[in-house]
Parts: sequence; structure tokens; C-alpha cells
Amino acid sequence: MQSSNNIAEVVSHFECAADVGSQKAYGSGHINDTFLLKNVSAGGPDYLLQRINHKIFTNVEKLTDNMRRVTEHLKSKIREYGTGDPLKEVMTLIPTDTNKFFYQDSLGDYWRMFYFLSDTKSYDVVETPKQAYEGGKAFGKFQHMLADIPAGQVFEVIPDFHNIQKRLKNLDEAIDQDACGRVASVAAELEIVRKYAEEMQYFQQPEQVATLPKRVIHNDTKFNNVLLNANDEAQCVIDLETVMDGYVAYDFGDAIRTIINTTTEDEADLSKIQLNMPLFDAYVKGYLKEASKFLTDSEVNSLIKGALLLPYMQAVRFLTDHINGDTYFKIKFEGHNLQRARAQFQLVKMLDANATAMHQTILNEIDSYKTAQY
Repeated sequence: MQSSNNIAEVVSHFECAADVGSQKAYGSGHINDTFLLKNVSAGGPDYLLQRINHKIFTNVEKLTDNMRRVTEHLKSKIREYGTGDPLKEVMTLIPTDTNKFFYQDSLGDYWRMFYFLSDTKSYDVVETPKQAYEGGKAFGKFQHMLADIPAGQVFEVIPDFHNIQKRLKNLDEAIDQDACGRVASVAAELEIVRKYAEEMQYFQQPEQVATLPKRVIHNDTKFNNVLLNANDEAQCVIDLETVMDGYVAYDFGDAIRTIINTTTEDEADLSKIQLNMPLFDAYVKGYLKEASKFLTDSEVNSLIKGALLLPYMQAVRFLTDHINGDTYFKIKFEGHNLQRARAQFQLVKMLDANATAMHQTILNEIDSYKTAQY
């Protein structure tokens, strides 16, 4: 737990009424540290305080500019539509006493603060088709509302974040260095990497680069990055630090990765990893309800490629971190990253075996929305 003295220093520089003594760790993120703080006044808004991992997000000022621009754009869209509440449906950054939206403390750590959205919940494992549908609708609406921001207008906070060629290169470098002597024990996993490597470079093929538009997307659409209300209806998309240019299929793929799996991302018993197809169908229906308003035909055809790529890429990243000695992702026990990688590779195998049928589901659904528009 972060020391209360340090938290007190940090909180004193934000325009808030947070009770420092109420701090408690919040959420299940792999990268940043998040704390929930209560308001000193009964009935006042509570707060989320985040320590930004500036070893990963090295340009905190540009990162913050991205988040401000995106949240302001989303709020303006909701006001334009006249059908929602911007304060409940979009995260709100809280300024500091110098009118910035981040603070660097005396230890050199960077922090930001949001209003806490009360009476919401998130799920690490999707339980019902309704939840999947609402998640799809949330991410589809998120992409739709940002579709009029031209590519190249937001800062690339992590260059080549979803470039599988870079991830494979990083893996090769980790293998060559073998810093912890772990390469010999992951031969089976490396064979899976090699088996799928060529087909996973779909988005780097010249034809796709020429035809697929780059858009401002979320880039980290784990299902627990959607907050649902008490009725399991989508309310807000959160964790906006990776919002930057990319292909819509990346967002689709990462959402499917965390929705369709019948168990957790780090399941040790691979036999438990199955595909929940009703959840896939529901997510596709919700996503295309919103995304069909702007998607091109080439983007529609790329969605299933994203569903295959993202668990593969995540497995490669987990495996790389395991070989490097667990320097990037938080782990709960030795071998955690390897366990995560194995689970994601198993998910890739299951998705690959069902890809044709899943692609047809996408095509059937997009046809139904196109027909309804005419």
C-alpha cells in the first residue's frame, strides 16, 4: 500500500475534497496502481486516484492531453445526441492546483484523479448475453463517437502497441538474452508462436495497410473496461490511457478475447478454456448496432482477424515478460505470466477452429443492419 503521507501530499494538490484516511486499493489492472478515496462530505462525489506507471507511459503530459481531448470530445457528442449524461457516461479528470490534470510527487511518481462513478460495476468474466451485448454496444458507440477525429491527431503513447511484428521481435530478443534461464522450459509455447506467426501478420500486409483506415480507438478493450449500471446496462468506457490510432479490429479482438472465454485470462486448467458462442453472438449484435454506422466493408472483414490476433499477441507479450523475468506485467506468483500465456494460446487454438463460423455470424449481423437502414 502506498504510504498515507505520500497520498496526503498528492491529494493536497488536486481540486478535491478527498478523505485520505479512506484510501483502499481498487480494481485489477496490470499496469497502474489505483486507489478509491471517499469524500469528506457525506453525499459528495468520491474519487479514483491513479499512480501512472511512467516506465511504460513515458510521456505523461502527452498522455494526459490525449485523455483530456478524448473525454471532452465524448462529452460533446453525448450533449449533441441529447440522450445521455456526460458526467455519468464519460470519465472526468480533476485538475490540480496548477490547472494541470496530473501531478508529480516528491518521489518522482505521476498521479491523476477522476470522479468515481458510483453504483457501477465491472466484470472480469462475462456471465450473461445481456452483459456481452451491452459491452459490445458500449465499445461500438465509443468508436462511433470518435470516428470523426482524423487519424494522426492524437499522440501515440505506446508506439506500435498492436504491431505483432514488433512483439515477435521483442520475443526474439528475450530469447537471445535469456536473462533468467527460462527459454529451455518454454519450447512448447515457442512452437505455438512459430505455428501462427505468419498468418497473424495480416494487418501488416500491404493490401490491408492500403485499404484499412486508421481510426482513434481504445486499444485495451478488456470487458472490465466497461462499467455497467445496476441493471447491467453499459454506462461508461474507462481506462483511456491507450486511446490512439489503430484498426477497429484490434478493439473488437481484445473484447472478444475477454468475453468469449469461459474462464479467466490466467486459467491454469486449459480444459476449462472453451468458447461461449452465445456471448460472442450477443457481443457482435451489440457492437454492430453502433459500429455499423461507420464501418467499411474491409473493416467488417477484418474483425475476425482481430479476434484471432489479440489473444495471440497477448500470449506473446506474457511469454516475453516471463522470459525477461516478469518486468512488465504485475504477477501474483512465480510463473504467473507463463500461465497467462498458456491460457491465451489455448484460446487462440479454440478461436482458430471456429473462425469461419464466427466470421459468418459477423457477416449475417452486418447484413441485417444494412438491410434495416434501407
